[in-house]
Amino acid sequence: MAFGTETPKGSKGTLVWSPEYLRLTAALVFMIGVFVYALLQTRGIPALTPQGLLLLVSSAIVGAYMAMNIGANDVANNLGPAVGSGAITLGGAIAIAAVFEAMGAIVAGGNVVGTIKGGIIDPDGVAQASDFAWLMFSALLAGALWLNLATALGAPVSTTHSIIGAVMGAGIAAGGWGLVNWGTIGQIVASWVISPLMGGVIAAGFLYVIKRNITYRGEMHEAAGRVVPWLVAIMAWAFATFMLIKGLGDIYRLPVDRAALVGLGFGILVFLLLRGIIHRHALQMTNSKEGVNELFTLPLIFAAALLSFAHGANDVANAVGPLAAIYEAIQSGEIASRAPTPMWILVLGALGLAVGLALYGSKLIRTVGKEITEIDRMRAFSIAIAAAITVIIAAQLGMPVSTTHVTIGALFGVGFLREYLKMNYAKMEETIIAGHEGEERAKVEEYLRRFEAAPVTEKRLMLAEMKQRHKESAESSLFAKKERKAMRKAYESQLVKRSLVVRIVAAWIITVPATALLAAGLFKLVILLAG
Repeated sequence: MAFGTETPKGSKGTLVWSPEYLRLTAALVFMIGVFVYALLQTRGIPALTPQGLLLLVSSAIVGAYMAMNIGANDVANNLGPAVGSGAITLGGAIAIAAVFEAMGAIVAGGNVVGTIKGGIIDPDGVAQASDFAWLMFSALLAGALWLNLATALGAPVSTTHSIIGAVMGAGIAAGGWGLVNWGTIGQIVASWVISPLMGGVIAAGFLYVIKRNITYRGEMHEAAGRVVPWLVAIMAWAFATFMLIKGLGDIYRLPVDRAALVGLGFGILVFLLLRGIIHRHALQMTNSKEGVNELFTLPLIFAAALLSFAHGANDVANAVGPLAAIYEAIQSGEIASRAPTPMWILVLGALGLAVGLALYGSKLIRTVGKEITEIDRMRAFSIAIAAAITVIIAAQLGMPVSTTHVTIGALFGVGFLREYLKMNYAKMEETIIAGHEGEERAKVEEYLRRFEAAPVTEKRLMLAEMKQRHKESAESSLFAKKERKAMRKAYESQLVKRSLVVRIVAAWIITVPATALLAAGLFKLVILLAG
């Protein structure tokens, strides 16, 4: 990849700065700023040794690098569906997310963070505070490098699982296999399957409800005026509960059931306030899917902002948690499973999230929003609400989940539902055409148009009529078996990219072992160099 090329003749010696070169330059300038910033913050630490100074400044740089990679990779899950549906532009989404990610990290990131994500290792098994500091440094660097690679390959992975795997690997290298909480590892492995399936089922369920009650009806705009207020109210409940659990959990923590009750009250209020407005607005829309899609624009923008705030509040800990552990070990000489987080470290994490998103987030946003399956606003709405509800259910069950896995699973669920409905509709068309065998093409096409516009109950009656008119047989079937198989493959390749599904799932599976191996190797190396 060339970072600069010569201009055409007439401008000798002038370089054209490619976008890649500009992004890399901006990232390097940010890292230099982090170096200076960290040096200034170390002046207040008493009796700081040269080795401690080197470790702390290096850790601050790596922590900022980790935060940048979190912003580049993980934030796409919050923005991709909204951008892919056209509810918001890519530039607008990045601007909104950068602000809300930083706000979430600084305002709700927590004054005290867990230095060992998920209690994955027992800190008592590490003999010295210096070894613990180097363990966290190795884990931080390994997690950041893995996220960088995943982003370059266009694979959205879990940043939480990245740091968990890295801490596990470095912990094993430092204190042996007994240092690891294998029960927690088992829960994480189970979540690889459970969370995307749960997200996919919920998203597909909401999309089917929308189709059944709105887009499958003749007067779509009237149906939308009745149904959308209820959907928005459910979304308000889900996101209010989600924010109390995830977004504001470090400021004011509520049990899941109480948070759900508060969210229910908010959802009812939203329904009462917006029901009439949405109904009147729906009646002014065109009676089409495009018109109905417009009703979901504002909910999607709010969802993107709130998801970004909650992500900043929670996942900034993946960068600042290990950094806070290193700071505590250097400052007090103690190993802490939870550590106070100085504001300068939270600010560093917040800025890293925003810078990484702004510079490199667009690639994964496009992957999530446009490359897996085609997204409109109804589908994006189903994905967003499924992500919030899945996290609520998982919190109630005490099950660790990755929002990345949930969101991507919801995308798959929406895509596969569309495939199923397309194939089912193709079979219905086959039945109708077979029932009109021998009749004029114009008459068949007119019947198909009426069938498409008919409500679900009327469709059933029309299909029953066609089946009575035509007894299926191998000779009279409109499509041969090979042709139906070819048509099914065409629909599948059109609606969900199988190669991308395989690539993403493979990246999920190897995230924990890959970061564990990398962190273990880095820990052995830094201990060798430090000794």
